[in-house]
Amino acid sequence: MHKHDELLIALRKVIRAIDLHSKQLERTAGLTGPQLMIMRSISRFDGAMVRELADVNNLSPATVTSILDRLEIKGLISRERSSQDRRRVGVMLTEAGKALLAKAPQPLQEHFTRCFDELKDWEQSQLVSAMQRLADMMNAQDLDASPILDVQGLNPD
Repeated sequence: MHKHDELLIALRKVIRAIDLHSKQLERTAGLTGPQLMIMRSISRFDGAMVRELADVNNLSPATVTSILDRLEIKGLISRERSSQDRRRVGVMLTEAGKALLAKAPQPLQEHFTRCFDELKDWEQSQLVSAMQRLADMMNAQDLDASPILDVQGLNPD
């Protein structure tokens, strides 16, 4: 087998692992990876504004707003205007949102991050460099991406 075939197989395995985890999350919790990440951020920063959630998750405010719209329809979050500044709208988990979050599986990137952090610094640098090179080889260097491991789109539906 050629080296490029071995690399393509490894890439396919990564894509498959992300896909399988996303489908399992959707089946067990009824959430996408980005929705789960936003809910976890809301639980840490109760009353956070859209801009803060976007910054913490490396997403655009428009993407976060779309995710929040879907979570609100499901009854998992609520939005409340500030009594001091009516322009500010904070986001909170509802009781249903807290209950769902408590039983939701761990996001794939949290497991990945924990394993990555256990590597030696030179191993981390080598992986980052190899993946950046790979992205360049696939003409993906200019694609917008966030650190959320999910094959489902982050685009508003």
